Amino acid sequence: MAPPPPRELLAIFEAALLGPAPPSPSQRVELLHAVRDAAPAFRALLSYPGPKASDRTQVESKEVRLPDMPPITLDDTDVQTALKLSDELNLNEIECVRLLVDANREWVLYGREPLEMYRLAAGLWYMERRDLITSLYILLRSVALDQGLDADLMSEIDEQLQPLFNDGLRQRIIALVKELNREEPAGIGRPSSERYVLDFRGALVERKAIVSRERLSLSHCLALSTLIKLMSPKEVKDVFSILKDCAAEANQNTSVELQITYGVLFSLVATFISDALSTSHEKGSLSSSDSSFRHEFHELVMRTGNNMTVEGFVGVVRLAWSVHLMLTQDRSNSREMSDIWSCLEIICRQNSFEFLRERVLKTAAYQNDDEDIVYMYTGYTHKLMMCFISHPTSRDKIKEIKKKAMTALSPYGPVRDHREDPVRNGEQGGQPNEPFISLLELIREIYQKEPELVHGNEELWTFVIYAGEDHTNTQTLVAFLGLLSTLASTEVGAAKVYELLQGKIYRSVGWSTLFDCLSIYEEKFKKSIQSSASILPDFPEGDAQALVAYLAVLQKVVENGNPMERRKWFPDIEPLFKLLSYENVPPYLKGALRNSIAAFIKVSPLLKDAIWNYLEQYDLPVVTAPLGHHTATQQIYDMRFELNEVEARRESYPSTISFLKLINALIAEERNISDRGRRFMGIFKFVYEDVFGPFPQRAYADPQEKWELALACLEHFRMVLSMYDINDDDIYASVNTSAPSSIERQLPQLELLKDFMSGKVAFRNIMNIILVGVDSIVNERTTQTYGILLEKTVHLSLEILILVMEKDLALADVFRPLYQPLDVILAKNHRQIIALLEFIRYDYLPQIQQCSIKIMGILSSRIVGLVQLLLEADVGKTVIEDYAACLEFRFDDFQVIEDTKDDVGVLILQLLVDNICRPAPNITHLLLRFDVTGSIEQTALKPKSHYSCLKIILDNLEKVTKPDINALLYEFSFQLLYELCLDPLTCGPVMDLLSTKKYQFFSKHVGTIGVTPLPKRNTNQSLRISMLHERAWLLKMLALALHLSDISSPVYREACVAILYHTFGQCADDFRSTSLVHSRDASTGIGNEPANRNKVLDLLEVLQFRCPDTSVKYPQLLSNLGVESKIEEILRNSATCEFGGVYYYTERGDRLIDLGAFHGKLLQVAVSRRMSLLDDRSQLLFELLDASLAATTSPDCSVKMAYVLTNVSLTCMAKLRDERFICPAGADSDAVTCLDIISSKQLPNAACNSLLFKLVTAILRNESSETLRRRQYALLLSYFQYCRSILDSDVPPSVLRFLLLEEQEADDDDFTLQKVLKEHNELVQANFSIIRKEAQAIVDLVTKDAVHGSEAGKAISFYVLDALISIDHEKYFLNQLQSRGILRSCLSDVTNYLSKDSSLTAESSQRLCTVDAQFSLLLRISHQYGKQGSQILLSMGVLQSLSSCNLMGVQKKGNSRPISNIIKERAGEIDKKKSLIAPVLRIVTSFTSLVDSADFLEVRNKIVREIVDFAKRHQSVFNSILRENISGANLFTLERLSLVVSILSKVWAYEENEECSYIQDLFALMHSLFSLDFGSLNFMQSPNMIENQKSEFVVFGLCFSLISYLYVLATKKNMRFQVSYDYNNDQQQPTLQMVSDLLNSITLALERVAEEKYMLLNKVRDLNELSRKEVDEIIKLCMKQDCISPNDNIRKRRYIAMIDLSCMAGNRDQLITLLLQIAECAITILLVHFQDEACAKDLSSFSDELLPVLERLEHFKEDKVGRSLKLFHRSVTTLKEMTIRSMTV
Repeated sequence: MAPPPPRELLAIFEAALLGPAPPSPSQRVELLHAVRDAAPAFRALLSYPGPKASDRTQVESKEVRLPDMPPITLDDTDVQTALKLSDELNLNEIECVRLLVDANREWVLYGREPLEMYRLAAGLWYMERRDLITSLYILLRSVALDQGLDADLMSEIDEQLQPLFNDGLRQRIIALVKELNREEPAGIGRPSSERYVLDFRGALVERKAIVSRERLSLSHCLALSTLIKLMSPKEVKDVFSILKDCAAEANQNTSVELQITYGVLFSLVATFISDALSTSHEKGSLSSSDSSFRHEFHELVMRTGNNMTVEGFVGVVRLAWSVHLMLTQDRSNSREMSDIWSCLEIICRQNSFEFLRERVLKTAAYQNDDEDIVYMYTGYTHKLMMCFISHPTSRDKIKEIKKKAMTALSPYGPVRDHREDPVRNGEQGGQPNEPFISLLELIREIYQKEPELVHGNEELWTFVIYAGEDHTNTQTLVAFLGLLSTLASTEVGAAKVYELLQGKIYRSVGWSTLFDCLSIYEEKFKKSIQSSASILPDFPEGDAQALVAYLAVLQKVVENGNPMERRKWFPDIEPLFKLLSYENVPPYLKGALRNSIAAFIKVSPLLKDAIWNYLEQYDLPVVTAPLGHHTATQQIYDMRFELNEVEARRESYPSTISFLKLINALIAEERNISDRGRRFMGIFKFVYEDVFGPFPQRAYADPQEKWELALACLEHFRMVLSMYDINDDDIYASVNTSAPSSIERQLPQLELLKDFMSGKVAFRNIMNIILVGVDSIVNERTTQTYGILLEKTVHLSLEILILVMEKDLALADVFRPLYQPLDVILAKNHRQIIALLEFIRYDYLPQIQQCSIKIMGILSSRIVGLVQLLLEADVGKTVIEDYAACLEFRFDDFQVIEDTKDDVGVLILQLLVDNICRPAPNITHLLLRFDVTGSIEQTALKPKSHYSCLKIILDNLEKVTKPDINALLYEFSFQLLYELCLDPLTCGPVMDLLSTKKYQFFSKHVGTIGVTPLPKRNTNQSLRISMLHERAWLLKMLALALHLSDISSPVYREACVAILYHTFGQCADDFRSTSLVHSRDASTGIGNEPANRNKVLDLLEVLQFRCPDTSVKYPQLLSNLGVESKIEEILRNSATCEFGGVYYYTERGDRLIDLGAFHGKLLQVAVSRRMSLLDDRSQLLFELLDASLAATTSPDCSVKMAYVLTNVSLTCMAKLRDERFICPAGADSDAVTCLDIISSKQLPNAACNSLLFKLVTAILRNESSETLRRRQYALLLSYFQYCRSILDSDVPPSVLRFLLLEEQEADDDDFTLQKVLKEHNELVQANFSIIRKEAQAIVDLVTKDAVHGSEAGKAISFYVLDALISIDHEKYFLNQLQSRGILRSCLSDVTNYLSKDSSLTAESSQRLCTVDAQFSLLLRISHQYGKQGSQILLSMGVLQSLSSCNLMGVQKKGNSRPISNIIKERAGEIDKKKSLIAPVLRIVTSFTSLVDSADFLEVRNKIVREIVDFAKRHQSVFNSILRENISGANLFTLERLSLVVSILSKVWAYEENEECSYIQDLFALMHSLFSLDFGSLNFMQSPNMIENQKSEFVVFGLCFSLISYLYVLATKKNMRFQVSYDYNNDQQQPTLQMVSDLLNSITLALERVAEEKYMLLNKVRDLNELSRKEVDEIIKLCMKQDCISPNDNIRKRRYIAMIDLSCMAGNRDQLITLLLQIAECAITILLVHFQDEACAKDLSSFSDELLPVLERLEHFKEDKVGRSLKLFHRSVTTLKEMTIRSMTV
């Protein structure tokens, strides 16, 4: 199998071997397969096919065929670049074309210069090489070093590595280390070759530097390989030869070359030591070899040369070789013993111990090498030295050199230069150290780097006991004590050292020696002072050095000792203080004294207080004047004097450094900070003016002391700024010039802030450190031993600047104009800002990068023109690349960062989020490569062409590797992209980019991040929460994309299709051919998953978790999480209501988008706006609805989550109702038929029953809330509406039958309708049965909410009861409600409300809704149960109760004076209160049905009396309604008028007392209404056809009530009407002429309506023949333009038009029925009069007008009106005959 690409190989190795957790089983299998497949690449490491003439010819032909790819056409530039790559890299020409193809895929080469193309391709090649070498390195390291990985796995890898070594892998590594350094194409290149390449971020890098890094990695691999398989004799000799070559070229200042040399050196050391210690001669390769190699190699090692550096490295090899010889020697072989002694002799003569310590272990190159490699080097140096000091042969040599040191060195020695630290420097008096001293210091250096190697090291402690005996000079004593100080660096070591110096092991070395010596000198100096000696005696140099060494041991023992035990070790520390005040005590001794004192601070609080007291008693004072003033001219010996007059002359400052460290340590432990540092003002002044102020100008013998001094000062400043808080009084007092200025009144923090806010000395010194530049500091960090101190200095400087900027704005207003915010000071020199921001690329210390990012965040919020500043300084591109590189490194890192504030990746992403909304161009625009010099909103983002944070974010979100480590980064990345999509400036470019086929960002993560199983709470809680947050932002983005995308754009349309396809597993037929659906490549992200998988159901499973208690106050771990509630505005959903909000506090404690809420938003937006893009929508909606309800019923589902799921269910149910009337899909033609109307997408009855059952279960769940139940009740009501009728309520069956008759056989027609109606009836019965099973519990719950709930809860509860009554065909629920008294309670509430004169408040508005619902329930009782229901209401006293209500008050509120501006917004509420009149009138109307059934002879019965009394009590209301102007009246007015007339027409005929003038009002209404021309099409004068039809129907209903009243008067009251109106009579009376006029108008209306119905039905029949334009005109006429979009096809348009035309035809059909009833009443009235002989004689002239009307009625055809007219024609004929007879009389 072909080896995987290097990048994939590296990713596999990193994931399995570098992750924070052991590799999973799948990772383990993948790793082993990768190791096996990569074996050929490792065998031929960095060996590539060379140039070939035939391939060169093929490239020159400009057509190249690569494996597994179609032919590639090249242009001249491609050919030129490929051949240049081949010549300069020694690569095959076809391989070079492959590099160009890969580079184009990675970077897009179009439009680039040839040189840039070459550099990018070459850089990509070197990246592949680097990935391959790094993969090998990781593999070797995992096997060679114990990293806690599974032993069996390591064994399997080792088994695969052994054949590689046998096949020559190590020989290849050795050859590469040597050959890559040559000036040839395969190495660093010829002198004429291109020197630079472009790296992964597009930055220029020298080719030689890249090759050097490769050689370094190979040297590491070489060293690690020796731990897996020992080198052969030949390999040893080859490596030794390379070592000498590398050593000859290595320079102290070239870190990489030195590190390569170290790798080669320690590969030999590890080989010799491992071979010597190996117990298996099968593994060993040298100890078992013949003596010829030993002799030959010994001769090589013993040869000496003139190059001292080479000799030094060879000396280390000699040391290792000598140990190897000693451990593997044949004691019977005298020659070997001679070789060992000769080797030891030259080692000691050249002092190889000194070289190993000074030129290897202590160098900056060694310290900066790979951490694991350094650990290995140190570990094998430890093994080497332990073997050396423990072997009898070498031990004899040690005794010899120790004896020589004791005799050769003077007991007092020459006076050593005071500036040299005897513990730090190995040379004394300019003379080289003795080998014994160097040996002690070498061992000390080893355990200073790895203190844990001391544990259990008996050979070491044995040597220590021996080395501490019988010291006769200071030098060896100092070296020995230095070793002890290092060994005391651990708790175990400290206890051991304490016991060594406390006991009797050594005669002259012990704690007593230290304290006795201190006391002796203190007594001596005291006596000298008392004797008035003018000059104190000198302090002997040797004694001072010995005391310094002792004090270093004391310091380490106290620092690292057991906290409980160390309290008892040194009860009296006062002697440590007594020498501090003497001028003749060397400064470095004072420094050691103070350093040891500082170690006692944390021993106990009492001891800390004692130290303060001793310092005030013994140490030098700090004499200061107020800041800015000079001290007295009299000179005293204090710290200032010692600094400026003593240490400055020596150019060494150990005393001042130790003093500052001691003071800082003491201040840090202070707990009383109420004085805000006033008592330390003198110390601050000393640090500020005397130490830090002139520190750059001082001379330093040791540059390390310079940075130690700066560090101590900066640490003091940091504490001043961070420990204390200042108040307003302090601020104003500091600028009060009238108050006397004294040091006691000054505050250190304010004085330091003033310095920075005026750009004075502290600010200048810090900025001078920063302005050295990141590149220079990197160079010193990697080449100088003081580099780490310089690094810490820079870090502290940046922290101090951040602390200042956190406080300066609060002071700026008070301090202006003398002092300004720090950003203003920095802006005076742009170099300062640039220098601060460039530290983002300092990757040796992440804390420095963090500070630089924080400073960028602060400056970007303050400096509006920051981007222009960077562009003008020509550093914009560098900053972009540096931030991208930093972010990429963080994404690739395998280290788990516990504290998010230390995560540079999070800081960068938060910086980008925070700057999005700032004025353009801002830092976010710059770092993401928007067009900051042009139009932001017109930017064409090209992350593949330009290296930026956007490229890094998109690449990593595409791969989503290391989710356990990078979860937080992914979370913030999703948030960033969402915010970019929301911002007006960046929305367009980002949406364009993410919607392209290349990314398809909005859809690809649904199947990965969206539904990936969450970790368990008890295993990885933080990862669980981050993954939930990722889902939240992802769902939020999907909802936003679906909502905002412009479907008219093909790109956005395909993006929406992809989202729906990935989410719901399907799409509409129209989109199935798109590449987004069928593509299975990585660009679409669909993958190989099943196409029909509905991931929304998986999302529902993911959501089954309980949200935390939001009342708990969690710490804000992410202090400035920039999440704003914007999606709610877009999705029109408020975040302020109880459950409507989208924010909650997570288990992690931070505020974030509610995952559940946005799961709901995604589904609701998708369902409500983009369902047309899906196919089989009804089934999909059912699945969502069913799954949501099932999840809601789960006991694990919280109330909050149940609410979210119920909202989803509501949206799905609403869409299901809409789906019933959407044109059915899947037809082959564009034609529609009436069958499509009844073939609606109604769910099967079984599915409906399942939904209702789960909904009932959800409503009755144990854990609930009123708010949740309100949504569930709404869902229940929506379900009932869905089930009520499968046909549109406005399309009556008669119309459907007619249309179906035109399309198919009558039998089929009847069968189809009967089947549909039968299924509907079965569904109604099933619904009732399901509800009845839980009726008791449901009614109890709903009535409880109706009585005790909130107003909103009461309202919807009454509507639920209304719905239950509507399906009650057995009067079951009626009994339930009556037994609970809910109906009487409802009546009481309504009566009380109507009786009050309530004001228009928010509460009354809610109450109004409840009353409306209660009226609805009462009306439902009457409607559902007919006369029985009315009788029940009547028996409850409904009429009496309503009669007592103040309907006039309600009416007046509707007709009151104009509403003031204050309550104008309440106008809608007033209309609602007026609307309560109609329900009252409807209830009264329902009682009139009982009047019709009453005995005619008992017309004065109770029912009539109560209704009449009601009408009388509310006369003013009735009169105002009756006297409304019909002309132009709206539906609301017409409806009330119709109700009033209906009531009066039924009962007022029985009222004899006309005191209310109702009769006259009715007659007046008749005169005005019957005279209207109903034959006219626009008699209602409304431009809206639909509203016009509704109003027309109400008007004709009003006519029917009026003519019915006349019918009762004529037939039951035997009243006879005049023929025509009597103008002499003041009172209006009904006339036969008026009835005739009505009959004439009704006749004309019948003709018109019948014709309209006929035309509508014909249009429906011919609809498939109409053009799109004609169909659109019909839709526009029906006011249904909103139902279609420009993308809808002609079939859907015809379907909508058919539905609307059918509804209009149904309206006409109902109106025909009503008109015929009116005509029959009118004809009957006329017949009564014609049959009455008294009246008939006066009807002659009247008959002339009536006859034409009757003749027209005779000609009505049944087929025209759609019903039987036999009885109607009989009445017309009878009346016609009487009319003709009357005419002849």
